[in-house]
Amino acid sequence: MNPYEEIRVPVAGGELAALRWPAREPGAPVVVALHGITANALSWGAVARLLDGRVTLVAPDLRGRAGSSGLPGPYGIGVHADDTAALAAALGQERVVLAGHSMGAFVAALAAVRHPGLFGPLVLVDGGFGFPAPTHLSADELITAVIGPAMDRLSMTFTDRDAYRSFWQAHPAFGGDAWSPEVDAYIQRDLTGEEPRLRSGCRLEAVRTDGVGLFQEEVTGAVRELPGPATLLWARRGLMNEEQGLYDDSRLAAAGQPGTKVRAVRVDDVNHYTVLTGEKGAGEVVRAMLAAVDER
Repeated sequence: MNPYEEIRVPVAGGELAALRWPAREPGAPVVVALHGITANALSWGAVARLLDGRVTLVAPDLRGRAGSSGLPGPYGIGVHADDTAALAAALGQERVVLAGHSMGAFVAALAAVRHPGLFGPLVLVDGGFGFPAPTHLSADELITAVIGPAMDRLSMTFTDRDAYRSFWQAHPAFGGDAWSPEVDAYIQRDLTGEEPRLRSGCRLEAVRTDGVGLFQEEVTGAVRELPGPATLLWARRGLMNEEQGLYDDSRLAAAGQPGTKVRAVRVDDVNHYTVLTGEKGAGEVVRAMLAAVDER
């Protein structure tokens, strides 16, 4: 039996799918958590387990992904921000804590700027601070530079679920003890179709549009315009478990983090994925969420 329930919320063009892990006590605070560019709501599975019902956690499948793949365009970071606001309003809570991983962190920051009355403190997980787009790259080259191999799988087919599992287990970020039943459930939620032609449920058009949108001035500038406080948890290692992560002190300084309302915290011994899905990373995210709930 799943520890969560599936809900649907009206948004422009249809209904947004979301997973809800209920709190043990009625009236508990709500945290809304937003996933990355080719991910889905179950990327928050380890965080939900470690929260252990102390808050209600609600994680949507963003437009064009998993349970929300049927939602039509237009896509883009601004559309996701407005969908997030519609979800928060439907939950009927004030000052909802908003968390986001990777692209979801940019969506969270923009949602907080566009809809300041809905949200309390933010928890940004290895995302939210952007960099200028290289002017010599085409849109597709730009997206490839942003998400690399994650883009390749969107045009691949898999004979069965084991094949998809093997594809992900070969990813450098999920080596060793980084694999877990929660990671397996997360990647399996991505699949659609029938054997022997299973494929990712992420809409390619949505990923392309969102990837380019990560470099728009309104999106990259949102984190410097936040109406309230935020915590950034940045992973020491990168998307392919490489030594250089997305951020370091010098990159954050170049992106304008000092002097903002964002407190930056380095998380060692994790990469861009395991800062969310691994035991240590998820534990840090939970601590930041609970502190944000207390700070509302």
